Amino acid sequence: MQDLLTRPALDLAALIGAGELSAQELVEAALRRIDERQPALNAFTHVAYERALDDAQAIAPGDPRPFAGVPIAIKDNRAVAGMPLTNCSDLFADHVADHDANCVRRLRRAGFVIVGKTVLPEMGIMSTTEPRRFGPARNPWDLDRTPGGSSGGAAVSVAGGMIPIAHGNDGGGSIRIPAACCGLVGLKPSRGRVSSGPDAGQSFLSTDGVLTRTVLDSAALLDVLAGYEPGDANWAPPPPRPYRELAGHPPEGGRPLRLALVLNGAFEAELDPICEAGARDAARLLEQLGHRVEELEAPWTRTGLLDDFTSAFGPLISLGTLAGAMLRGREPEPADVEPLTWEIWLRARAQDSVQTAAAQVRLERVARELVRSLAPYDAVLTPALASRPVAIGEINGLGPEPWDSYRRSGEFTPYTAIVNVMGLPAISLPLYHGDDGLPVAVQLIGPPAREDLLLALSHQLERALPWAHRLAPVA
Repeated sequence: MQDLLTRPALDLAALIGAGELSAQELVEAALRRIDERQPALNAFTHVAYERALDDAQAIAPGDPRPFAGVPIAIKDNRAVAGMPLTNCSDLFADHVADHDANCVRRLRRAGFVIVGKTVLPEMGIMSTTEPRRFGPARNPWDLDRTPGGSSGGAAVSVAGGMIPIAHGNDGGGSIRIPAACCGLVGLKPSRGRVSSGPDAGQSFLSTDGVLTRTVLDSAALLDVLAGYEPGDANWAPPPPRPYRELAGHPPEGGRPLRLALVLNGAFEAELDPICEAGARDAARLLEQLGHRVEELEAPWTRTGLLDDFTSAFGPLISLGTLAGAMLRGREPEPADVEPLTWEIWLRARAQDSVQTAAAQVRLERVARELVRSLAPYDAVLTPALASRPVAIGEINGLGPEPWDSYRRSGEFTPYTAIVNVMGLPAISLPLYHGDDGLPVAVQLIGPPAREDLLLALSHQLERALPWAHRLAPVA
């Protein structure tokens, strides 16, 4: 039973549907595994023992829902009715949500059993996961290293063999970064593909998704999560057929793709030789698969980009601080939040509406320029990270110089946030391992609204160089 928890979610759903495995057995196994490994890994902020077991017991063999009985966890910045919603901040205290976010409702409708909430950095700010309220989540490949962020607890829960799949979201790389650190698949959907309602407005940067072990799991979950919800301001055009089906076919009917290899990040950062070697090896593999790869210096490294991103991202993050303050019925105080969260709050409050709008407009202009410049290519290949997963305590925003931590967080992950600015789909794939025993991931960026192409190309790589059998020592 324990070995089943490292199987793909699609496999587990098939076993439950055929009556070869009961939902209750699988959920009980997941809860036992969480109990065993939570003390070492610290992936969860809340475990819903009784509710998960009740939900599992209600699922019978032959349940028509595509993922009936498969356990999943929700990142603790999305509402699950009856469960805590803390954003991993003292400001929210023990607030309990009274409704489900749209993405949660869709996961329930697909038959998933929610076993708990996972840890993130306070308000989802950092590319590591070390909130003051709950302590650091630890990478199952090396407990002294970060699992990445902000969906760090989600990645740990899957890579640590606790559950087969976990919800996350991505406003600057927050699905792809922990996937890269923990040896998982992390897909960031296109802007407008997954509804952010009902709590969040239409987001220019952030979107919801999942962390998985396989490309086909990610494709199948996109079928679950994607689609218009009443009141959405914008939405991406639907695919011609389900993503699960499209991912299983050669990309673009089998024609050779024109791909760009990009090694320069959007922020100035030193590229670790292991990360560079992984991207170059992936380029050679793609050429062996029949595609054409050209090395390109992308025009996205530019002065002022980080400031504009912060001017747009900061007020969005500060909405979380404002929501927590409204729950408290008073203005937030420095002691309520971590040093970096407080500094971002102060900056957002000092920034007038014209400055915020101007930063948004500048980012939209940059996005249009970059999408146009990359249009000749079917996809873009980059390293997923600029360095190996950093040590716990190295970057967390808790020290006396929080803005320095913020800058170093960007240097660790200079390839991800620019994709959120462009609104393009992107995926992190754990193709290799370094001599240090840690995963080495690459990022593929697709054309606008072309998750189908991106998933098909990723599945082609997965078939050529499978990774799902590689498990972290803890798992």
